[in-house]
Amino acid sequence: MTLLILGHPDIEKSMANKAIIEELENSSLEIEIRNLSALYPDFNINAKAEQEALLKHQNIVFQYPLYWYNMPAILKQWFDVVLTHQFAYGSKGDKLKGKTFIPSFTVGAPENEYHALGEHHFRIYEFCKNLEQTAYYTQMNYVEPVYFHGTSVNAGYTEDDVKTKARAQGKKLVEILSSI
Repeated sequence: MTLLILGHPDIEKSMANKAIIEELENSSLEIEIRNLSALYPDFNINAKAEQEALLKHQNIVFQYPLYWYNMPAILKQWFDVVLTHQFAYGSKGDKLKGKTFIPSFTVGAPENEYHALGEHHFRIYEFCKNLEQTAYYTQMNYVEPVYFHGTSVNAGYTEDDVKTKARAQGKKLVEILSSI
């Protein structure tokens, strides 16, 4: 069974992340979705409840929009509060060992802006090193991130373009999760 940690601060206003979630919900996968913003609008995350959810699942997907080259604050807070010493790391912190860690996110700007000479200077995978290190440190199996560029209608993408790409990402996640 799969656990999806949804780190979007306002999923109802999202085109891309919402379409990805809908694709997963319409699949045959057994999936539990924990919408952090709905569960914890005050950012007061219940570590015990989140840890219990993690223990029940083998595959963990982290779904979010890329904000300022990182995850939204609610998801960062989740990592800080939930992945505690002697649970996720430390001499007795092996509770996540062998579980699958799958980052899935959306990027507003076009891909051609993410390179050494581009507006954003770095490639997307360079912004994912913290995720890979977190998986390594918690003894989880890291899967390369699933993402797509061009979610911002302000950058000239149409709603249909965004939703089509998002559904494709949702299908890719279903394929990955079905093969694990």
